[in-house]
Amino acid sequence: MNSANNLGSKLFAPRFISHDNHSQPGWVVGAEAKRARTTARIRGESEREAVTMSSQDASKPIPLPVDRPIWERVFSVAPLVIVGSKEPTGNYNLAPKHMAMPLGLGNYFCFVCGPRHNTYHNIRRHAVFTVSYPRVGEVVYTSLAAAPRSEDQSKPSLLALPTLPASKIDGVLVKGCYLYLECSLHSMLDDFDGYSLIIGKVVAAAAHEDALRKQEIDDSDHIFQFPLLAYLHPGRIAEIRQSTAFPLPEGFSR
Repeated sequence: MNSANNLGSKLFAPRFISHDNHSQPGWVVGAEAKRARTTARIRGESEREAVTMSSQDASKPIPLPVDRPIWERVFSVAPLVIVGSKEPTGNYNLAPKHMAMPLGLGNYFCFVCGPRHNTYHNIRRHAVFTVSYPRVGEVVYTSLAAAPRSEDQSKPSLLALPTLPASKIDGVLVKGCYLYLECSLHSMLDDFDGYSLIIGKVVAAAAHEDALRKQEIDDSDHIFQFPLLAYLHPGRIAEIRQSTAFPLPEGFSR
């Protein structure tokens, strides 16, 4: 744990705020004030841009060639999770994934992987996997999980990751995260240009108390107090604090 904290402080401090302490040091207060000013400036710029775009012809999108991947031409928002699986050696592997989401409204979860990755073969072999959703302050854990393997195919960086055992399956979860899933393998769909969709049935789940929605707290206030970590593909992350209710039409039903 100390190794992860030391590495995190070198790479990321003072950008991230620990959510375990209610008292905030001076630099945090200053950072919050600066963030508020930046948010106001960006909001003003966005409103001016919206007025400008409304006077232009917005009905002519730019065609993108589909003989190559299109996903790095624009930014898109995705979650950032850490998937755990068991290696043939008996050790556990942890790997970050952003092409990951619930499948339907039931307790199913899926993510994209591929035969080039150990995670794919580990899950096919043992038919179970775990999912940990890191908080904003724990983004360094995803960096450690993404570190390359050494010549003997081990990942020494994982030694710095604090873990806890899964409750229902043979696996580990990453400490400090806000949502945990333990999944049994449902199916694997292959042949998506070298990638595969791995689908799991959630057999156990747990959440940090601060992450749970509460009737007495407005959802927007909850998200502001407990910000979410997002991955902006390609290659960026974001802290989500500001949110509004989705304007569902009257009579809408799922």
